[in-house]
Amino acid sequence: MAFLKEGDKAPKFSALNEKEQEVSLSDFSGKKVILYFYPKDMTPGCTAESCNLGENYTTLMSKGFVVIGVSPDPAKRHQRFIDKYDLPFSLIADEDKEVIKAYGVWGPKKFMGKEYDGVHRTTFVIDENGVIEKIFTKVKTKDHTNQILESYS
Repeated sequence: MAFLKEGDKAPKFSALNEKEQEVSLSDFSGKKVILYFYPKDMTPGCTAESCNLGENYTTLMSKGFVVIGVSPDPAKRHQRFIDKYDLPFSLIADEDKEVIKAYGVWGPKKFMGKEYDGVHRTTFVIDENGVIEKIFTKVKTKDHTNQILESYS
């Protein structure tokens, strides 16, 4: 598992989105990318985080950010999630967990006394040159946009 830190070059990736179209980090060269990893579509925390970013997408865009979500859900589930919550950005269907593992967000977790491997909710802000500027490991799901923007003020 990779342990990335601020200042590291962001791992390059190419993966399919909800429309089964290829999305690559290089598609966003020259833009700041909010790349957020979350465990599962339609769950309370993941929905709160995605909706918070979606509701504030215009503000984020005005500050020069684009948003991309990543989870191991399949493309069709991502499309239902986008449709249900009117999300204005793409979600990467990382079923084989290549992107998730490249960013080091897959690993052991505990929930209700059980241990299992899963996605650790983490957000990376990648600058215009592909360098990781910020990493959020303690994501405030209901206020993630402000959490990100406050780190830039």
